[in-house]
Amino acid sequence: MATEFLDELNSYGRIIMRRYRPVEYSMKAYPLSAYPAQSQQAASIMLMIQNNLDPAVAQFPHELITYGGNGSVFQNWAQYRLAMKYLCEMTEEQTLVMYSGHPLGLFPSHANAPRVVVTNGMVIPNHSSQDDYERMNALGVTQYGQMTAGSYMYIGPQGIVHGTTITLLNAARIHLGLDDDSDLSGITFITSGLGGMSGAQAKAATIAGAACIIAETNAHAAYKRHKQGWLTTVTESIDEAIDQMVAAAQSGVSISVGLVGNIVELWERCVERNIRVDLGSDQTSLHNPYQGGYFPADRTYEESAQMLSEEPEQFKQEVQATLRRHADAINAMADKGMYFWDYGNAFLLEASRVGADVLNEDGSFKYPSYVEDIMGPLCFDYGFGPYRWVCTSGLPEDLEQTDAIAASVLRRMRDNATDDVRQQINDNLRWIEQAGNNQLVVGSQARILYADDVGRREIALAMNQAIADGTLKGPVVLGRDHHDVSGTDSPYRETANIRDGSMFTADMAVQNAIGDAFRGATWVSLHNGGGVGWAKSSTEALVCSSTEVHKRLNDYRTCYIGMSTTVSQGEHGLAIPVLYPRYNGPWRPTNG
Repeated sequence: MATEFLDELNSYGRIIMRRYRPVEYSMKAYPLSAYPAQSQQAASIMLMIQNNLDPAVAQFPHELITYGGNGSVFQNWAQYRLAMKYLCEMTEEQTLVMYSGHPLGLFPSHANAPRVVVTNGMVIPNHSSQDDYERMNALGVTQYGQMTAGSYMYIGPQGIVHGTTITLLNAARIHLGLDDDSDLSGITFITSGLGGMSGAQAKAATIAGAACIIAETNAHAAYKRHKQGWLTTVTESIDEAIDQMVAAAQSGVSISVGLVGNIVELWERCVERNIRVDLGSDQTSLHNPYQGGYFPADRTYEESAQMLSEEPEQFKQEVQATLRRHADAINAMADKGMYFWDYGNAFLLEASRVGADVLNEDGSFKYPSYVEDIMGPLCFDYGFGPYRWVCTSGLPEDLEQTDAIAASVLRRMRDNATDDVRQQINDNLRWIEQAGNNQLVVGSQARILYADDVGRREIALAMNQAIADGTLKGPVVLGRDHHDVSGTDSPYRETANIRDGSMFTADMAVQNAIGDAFRGATWVSLHNGGGVGWAKSSTEALVCSSTEVHKRLNDYRTCYIGMSTTVSQGEHGLAIPVLYPRYNGPWRPTNG
């Protein structure tokens, strides 16, 4: 196997043990009853893991990467098989410990303890550089879990659609004078990225009513999103994309045009043609700029990929030059009135590092983070954040029922809302009422909804009752993503507007994970790094599943939302050498 593994190391930069990839069953989220687990909670985690690796959901499923270019569920397929074996065997008085994808083993615990505790990328601060990550990842001792890949909480591109819709609507309200009751008809929007997370932009733009172009260098990703119904159309012509966007805006029609091409070339062409663009952003994977997260201009995707493999230093130089051009084009469009924001993907950070014109005289960024300018003051400051759930029955009708439950709760809340949150509740109610028609499901029967503390608790308790009385045909996994209040310490995104000096500390996310673990969460996860890059953020995610008692539902939500008034970043931890025996495992779906 040494020759085989060396070939993988040279090809992928790490050993993925593809010989152990399951071929005896399809990789997808099965109904909970298909999992031969002793614990229903463990079965729900198995479902979530498989959803993260579903080819319809994951970016590079055979490499165990869910999204973001390197957001890993496990480091290799042996780890997957071992983890599934442990989850099959565990009781509700045991906890599985996961070290950066490696299942350390089952440990005695108790029924109210987490069934799984996950850490990803925990390293000593002085050894937390990008070079350190690449070396340790190649050695198989750490992994980049992104935000919801390594925490088993990814729900497909839907995961950030609601937050993106809120961002677009409020960017127009604040900066373009849009009325609260109006949509984005006639408003143009340009951005980039059609991957696992960035792909949400197209759907969000059309839900909001905008005419938009999303540039994507990877043709496979663009056509995949179109096939899934997340793009109106796809073209490989920059001028055709621009013409379609302009015509739709003039007619007041929403459209999402997927451009197979480079975002920088698109921006430069807009400058040349003097095109009016109202809103602009970027979601290239600039947390990983020199390993394929961002491609140089004036080259095809295939040429860039070959250069990355064969001439990495030349690739790096061309990426840096492209970043400078990118910033220049954005500046030119902003001078014409476009509102641009950083989407927390490290665009401004990486551009500043190569000398691009993105800094003010005082050293601050020219453009705001969407968190500090929009989502923070309007949502996070009031406890509104991304609440998500998955119907483990796999039944679309269960998802419809949960949508109706959530809508009923929000209507009651709206009637008693104060002026400072009434608009947020109205937006959220409109979202959940339209969710079914917007065809958001890719993979598991899941939903995302921004909600505050009261909303989450009431929705959870109502779902719990619906499970008990048989309205819902199976348990519901209740969770959140990294972007939630108090969930992440990141000075370039979630905590970008914390000015007391604590934006670079990480107590909040660590305390959040600890607090949720002993307040009844079914599993918790703590990561070093996320959407803005390795050693630039830490995060945690949690889940409470099935018919959990009311006290647990209340306690852990109060913990993580109540903690949102404190904020920070960092990393700590350890790594251990491991040896993976060949293991083919007992697990396979029993039905479905």
